[in-house]
Amino acid sequence: MLYVMMAFDAPNSEAARKTAHAAHMTHLEKIAEAGGRIVLAGPCLANDSPDRQVAGYFGSLLVAEFESLAKAQAWSDADPFLTAGVFSQVIVKPFRQVIPAP
Repeated sequence: MLYVMMAFDAPNSEAARKTAHAAHMTHLEKIAEAGGRIVLAGPCLANDSPDRQVAGYFGSLLVAEFESLAKAQAWSDADPFLTAGVFSQVIVKPFRQVIPAP
């Protein structure tokens, strides 16, 4: 089943984001070891500026396939961005893809 993970950045977490970025990317790359598969993932920008330094972030979105909500939650709970304090909150919920049809 697919699950959506909506993560919200903690205030003033830019330095923690830079510090934990490599570990976060490794965590994403190893999702298959947790029985998952990424459908899409990326940061949510604070505005539409093409300059990332100006835009900044307010969180991240990930849609991934897991065997269960418990496995999706456990994988999310181990994300270095959460453990390093980049994310203040991560919501994990079942997701049904409609468009484009799977």
